[in-house]
Amino acid sequence: MLKKLKLVKAPSALLLMLEGRAFYEMGAYVATRPLFKHLSKGDGHPVLVLPGLAASDRSTLPMRHFLKKQNYTPYGWGQGTNLGLRDQVLERMLAKVDEIFAIHDQKLSIVGWSLGGIFARELAKLRPNKVRFVISLGSPHSGNPRASNAHQFYEFVAGHAVDNPPIKSRLDKAPPVPTTSIYTETDGIVAWQNCHQRRPVSDKKAKQTENVRVEGSHCGLGVNPSVLYILADRLAQDEDKWTPFVNKGARKMFFRTPNFEAAPAI
Repeated sequence: MLKKLKLVKAPSALLLMLEGRAFYEMGAYVATRPLFKHLSKGDGHPVLVLPGLAASDRSTLPMRHFLKKQNYTPYGWGQGTNLGLRDQVLERMLAKVDEIFAIHDQKLSIVGWSLGGIFARELAKLRPNKVRFVISLGSPHSGNPRASNAHQFYEFVAGHAVDNPPIKSRLDKAPPVPTTSIYTETDGIVAWQNCHQRRPVSDKKAKQTENVRVEGSHCGLGVNPSVLYILADRLAQDEDKWTPFVNKGARKMFFRTPNFEAAPAI
């Protein structure tokens, strides 16, 4: 007899209320800025940063400022407030990827926060020859899309059901490029289980996917110092020598080993 799978539900009302922690995470961002100079530096390659639902490029300003200081060339998405996959949104994002690639004549990385992370993964599937790395922050790309405290708002502004997006793709399938999914188990907006990348054992790209767990809120992921540390570490890698995040050495002073795990095979 098969074991019955546990039904994943939207985060509790308590976790939703605790999203106010994002203000403290912003404070932590400001307090730790002097330490950012000790993090891994980049090679100058471009990074496209996509905001979450109901957010704009203003929400990713701290992240893009951080990336610029770490020697990357960050870009905002330039489409105002993210209100889902409405008319021409995907086409404009693809045009942005093509434009950035043409300007720099090199692959770009894409960092997406929440819904922006789902977009980032799809862009990499459609432009795998132009995308270097994908990093998603609290993005529910797997499981039941209704296990979220924002799904009704999404359907209202986007004009379609969350489980029937106007895109011909399996959202849970990882892109054919190195992909890191960062999530927190105390997420008050989306079910953290749905941010967990899963892959079949036969997938030849299996070693290019990973899950990294941090402590914090959903709304504070873009300024969470732990997240920024991981961004610096992941993006600084040579595109031909990507390896999973490993919690070792001095990192053990700040992170607990269970927080970092490879994507499980299914």
